[in-house]
Amino acid sequence: MLRRFLISLSAPLLLGACATTATTPSAQGSSPPATAPDNGFVTAADPRAAAAGMEMLRKGGSATDAAIATMLALTVVEPESSGIGGGGFMVRGTSDGATETFDGRETAPAAAGPKWFFGADGKPQTYPQVVLTGLSVGVPGNIALAARAHDEHGRLPWADLFGPAIRLAREGFIVNPRLHESLVANAARAGRDSFGRQLFYDAAGAAVPVGARVVNPDLAASFEAIAAAGPEAFYRGAGADKMAVYVASQTPHEAAMAPQDLASYEAKQRPSVCGTYRAYRICGMGPPSSGATTVLAMLGQLERFDLASLGPDSPVFWQLFLDSQRLAYADRELYLADGDFVDVPVKGLTDKTYLASRGALLTPGKPLDQVAPGTPPGAKTALADGDEPVEHGTSHFVAVDGAGNMISYTSTVEGAFGSGLTFGGFYLNNELTDFSLVPDKDGVPVANRVEGGKRPRSSMAPTVIYAPDGKPFMVVGAAGGATIPIQVARTIIGVIDFHMPIKQALGLPLVTAFGDRVVVEKGAFEALIPQLQGMGYKDIATASLSFRAVGAVHRPNGWESAYDPRLDGLLGTGE
Repeated sequence: MLRRFLISLSAPLLLGACATTATTPSAQGSSPPATAPDNGFVTAADPRAAAAGMEMLRKGGSATDAAIATMLALTVVEPESSGIGGGGFMVRGTSDGATETFDGRETAPAAAGPKWFFGADGKPQTYPQVVLTGLSVGVPGNIALAARAHDEHGRLPWADLFGPAIRLAREGFIVNPRLHESLVANAARAGRDSFGRQLFYDAAGAAVPVGARVVNPDLAASFEAIAAAGPEAFYRGAGADKMAVYVASQTPHEAAMAPQDLASYEAKQRPSVCGTYRAYRICGMGPPSSGATTVLAMLGQLERFDLASLGPDSPVFWQLFLDSQRLAYADRELYLADGDFVDVPVKGLTDKTYLASRGALLTPGKPLDQVAPGTPPGAKTALADGDEPVEHGTSHFVAVDGAGNMISYTSTVEGAFGSGLTFGGFYLNNELTDFSLVPDKDGVPVANRVEGGKRPRSSMAPTVIYAPDGKPFMVVGAAGGATIPIQVARTIIGVIDFHMPIKQALGLPLVTAFGDRVVVEKGAFEALIPQLQGMGYKDIATASLSFRAVGAVHRPNGWESAYDPRLDGLLGTGE
């Protein structure tokens, strides 16, 4: 019998109480079967969040409605990864090939400047010194993103989208093995303040066990207020002012978040970044995301090779893929940042001729001795490469409605449980640590340096893909920090080149290369290491890496959707 553990808190609320059949698609490793109209579906890294989205589809909602409800529910059941205290990117595709993107990336406070991460001694502080402070918290963007997307493409009333998340928070949800493991591994963050400690830990400091039921009335009340009053309840008024004051109180210098930072936040529609790979049209998110440009770079560099004949068991395939990563990330590190502040040569970075020239550097069976950034067409004087800390966290989910509209949405609070600061029942992000900790190198400004109102560079890569005949083919994205574009490119290759079912493609090993170091997923593909060493790779390590890739592919008999098989057994029963 599962131990049920009821926790009810009375901490002050952020926003106050609310004033006033068709066949389900194949869902391998996805949420429990549910009936949705016209073959619509939702797939997420938690079945309860997917069920929230499915509820919207059954009510006649759009894929946009379903995705928003999923994001809200993840705030409750997957607090370690995403939520309304963070931000995200949404890519929408239609059945006729139109695409658009929504940018809900967090922003630095207006008071932030190049020395935001410097200490009283005038020197840059380290990641551990800043991450659990207000210095790491950006103005959250998910609620603004949701509101803007809903205004454009929602069918249901705004308040309806909050219903499942409110129930999960007020009535409670069961702690699954994945959340429990994260609570144990990240106690310093999850239990950083009194709210987190009371919500998820007992008096002795032990994490609530698997099977415990956790209720979060503070979060339910925050949801109810936003549902009733709209995004204004989050970004303006007494609640928003309290949030800004709280973050400022946790910031170790006078420059800090202010109420006006929340009041002036804007979710933006950005141009989609699209390219082709073997006649498939691939569209994703542009700056401040590096996702689309990096995914398209890897694919474009590899397009001249017959990857299908090599296959996923070939060491030569992995060597080519590793070196394509090295080239793509060299360009990413130098050129990618918030396009509102930096002139990012997006067209040049995705130009077929340029990518072919980069791909010409690749030799089967012979790793590159060294890797340097290229000079894409349109690139002006390059800024410097910064020293961004390693990224973690994040959640991805997809939704398709009966009209064929596709949503690929990546949501994040950055690291596990974000900054560890909580307000109104949810965790606040540590997204500003995606900026470079230093503003320049050898006197040259870093592209991804901190500036007031700027959005930090992201690796999130929500993607939609159209088949050569122009029809919707694939929706995909991932979690896992800087590995996200690699996971997405690997999954696309698995489906298009290796003709794999989506579940199998999502389960391909992760083998990464940043600079000269190669990291092989622990427990997945260690047999590859001697072969890579034989080719000439010297710095190879194994690591347990974080995954939460999610995708769906349209087959002749309908959509086939799945989440990463590494999550199997970690998500519980869906209660």
